[in-house]
Amino acid sequence: MTTSTPAAPFTHPASAQRLERAAAALTDHGFTVEILDDGAAARTRVKELIPEGASVFTGASETLRLSGIEEDINTSGRYDAVKPRGLAMDRATQMREIWRLMSTPDVIVGSVAAVTETGSLVVASATGSQLPGYAGAAAHAIWIVGAQKVVSDLPTALRRVEDHCLPLENDRAMKAYGAPSAPNRLLILNAEPQPGRGTVLLLRETIGF
Repeated sequence: MTTSTPAAPFTHPASAQRLERAAAALTDHGFTVEILDDGAAARTRVKELIPEGASVFTGASETLRLSGIEEDINTSGRYDAVKPRGLAMDRATQMREIWRLMSTPDVIVGSVAAVTETGSLVVASATGSQLPGYAGAAAHAIWIVGAQKVVSDLPTALRRVEDHCLPLENDRAMKAYGAPSAPNRLLILNAEPQPGRGTVLLLRETIGF
């Protein structure tokens, strides 16, 4: 798998019309969707959506880091933050308990690699730590999605994962862990069957990978 320069089209923000089409399709598929201006607006909205004291797991996400949402959840003391608890546990003897904590929080917050105008969310992960919660194990899920992540359809979404997200994530992983990344696990969410469980905050700005 190569790590070529990210494709320029995947960095362009979607037009207002494309955001509206994606939002309408996601809504038709059972997701709750809001279109917001930027990461700052999403940061405020996430605080409104998550009750104080809730157990919250943040999936690895540049969008969360850059917007300040990751810091709000994991260091503010407002929530029962799962990630710091998991990092403090012994991975050799408590790995199953760590996975339970990550998989079944009250709320999981993260982003996606792509959202299609046909109403699907596409997530790529090296370890899969966020995928059980996204897929349905968490009571509620919130995804914050930059405007550049809107694509026409699933084939284009998968190409965005390989051609755009992987090179950037690979660079990040090498700097952070000294090892390359890989899209070892892919999750495609075509609909949310449980009303009110999944919220997508679509942003007008470009943020994250």
